[in-house]
Amino acid sequence: MQIGVIGLGRMGGNIVRRLTRAGHSCVVYDADPAPGAALAKDGATAVTSVPAMIEALQAPRTVWVMLPAGKITEETINQLAGLMKPGDAIIDGGNTNFKDDVRRARELAPKGIKYLDVGTSGGVWGLQRGYCLMIGGDTDVVNRLDPIFSALAPGLGSVERTKEREGEKLDPRAEQGYIHAGPVGAGHFVKMIHNGIEYGMMQAFAEGFDIMRNRASTKLPADERYDLNLADVAEVWRRGSVVTSWLLDLTASALAKNQELEGFSGHVEDSGEGRWTIEAAIEEAVPADVLAASLFVRFRSRQDHTFAEKVLSAMRLGFGGHVEAPKK
Repeated sequence: MQIGVIGLGRMGGNIVRRLTRAGHSCVVYDADPAPGAALAKDGATAVTSVPAMIEALQAPRTVWVMLPAGKITEETINQLAGLMKPGDAIIDGGNTNFKDDVRRARELAPKGIKYLDVGTSGGVWGLQRGYCLMIGGDTDVVNRLDPIFSALAPGLGSVERTKEREGEKLDPRAEQGYIHAGPVGAGHFVKMIHNGIEYGMMQAFAEGFDIMRNRASTKLPADERYDLNLADVAEVWRRGSVVTSWLLDLTASALAKNQELEGFSGHVEDSGEGRWTIEAAIEEAVPADVLAASLFVRFRSRQDHTFAEKVLSAMRLGFGGHVEAPKK
């Protein structure tokens, strides 16, 4: 299939590469011409403007927007809306607030332009591992674009199948690493909760390693002090423990490089989804103690840093290439 991709950063560029390798035709654009030129060498068609992209695409056109949530995404989608025709489709693959998706779909409907929100998880490893996709939008356009989503998804791979799914009337795409979550907004809503849970999981690991690190403190009785090798602890937990996870893999890797995590200050940003998750919990009157606490810790980290925050920073760099913001 043919698809346009706007935004060729850490994830957008690799999405293009994965699609190109799967035989799809990609027309690409970024405000910085360098990544487009690099992708052109891999088989993509680089253009110099959004109007040029629309000209290069055949109807019905599909454009995947992979930009930071907020003003730049809003402006790009508005520009596309003025150029595209009935039957064309816009995909927002960034971390947009699901309520903005609902509004955009409502605004685009009179023009006959389809809108899909695709929560995309995979970070800087998506090219090799594939992207877990949570899709919101009308069934007809989701089904039409299935070859795109299938190519980006990880596939069954080596993950053990859930035996209880056998014989059930469940979406077979879920085993492949992507789902049609529901109507517009549902994809980004599910991704938002995913990221909120991620905050809590990361915080649990961070606090646990901080407690173990401080067990060597001279303030404790001598026979209750343990100078633990945290790299070894992380590694052994990866082997058959119930807390085995990709986040633990990243932690083990970071600790193996430097147990004191000296390259990290512990200044931890939040990208929005954690806040939106707590807002949703408030709207629904659902208690979310752990998720709320993990968000507030990130706020605190910008004032006082602990080893736990360094662990958080190490995980964020590992899965998403997130570099700490300079300390203010």
